[in-house]
Amino acid sequence: MRGRPLPRRLRNFSHYADRYAISLAGPPAYSRRLRQIEDATAGHEEALQVAWDELAGRYRREPQELARRWHELAEGWNFSAVNELIEGHNRWYPVEARLPMDPRTRNFVVVGGRPYRRRPLDAEWVLERFPADGRRAAA
Repeated sequence: MRGRPLPRRLRNFSHYADRYAISLAGPPAYSRRLRQIEDATAGHEEALQVAWDELAGRYRREPQELARRWHELAEGWNFSAVNELIEGHNRWYPVEARLPMDPRTRNFVVVGGRPYRRRPLDAEWVLERFPADGRRAAA
């Protein structure tokens, strides 16, 4: 070959100042919020497991009483902090993550094959993971 070498082009690189400035702030807000949701959910599951073990030990010979008390505990469990995070995620994730819209459904596209919206935690969520009959459901 003759002549000057061709200049190398970095094709997967953009040098936009706004992207650089955003990267200095660390992980995006939605990423940090999702981590908080996962950590809080895991904390609730651990606390519920302890509560379940305690009730199961106390009412081992009275399954109806165990079920009644477990339903009562599930109904009274306080998920307000994690549900506030979930509400914020459901509201702001599409904007923060710059999700594209699907013109057919007029909604944001699915993420990883699932909708981006998270379901708030409640008594039904507790009973799905810890049924009153003692089986540990797969999460």
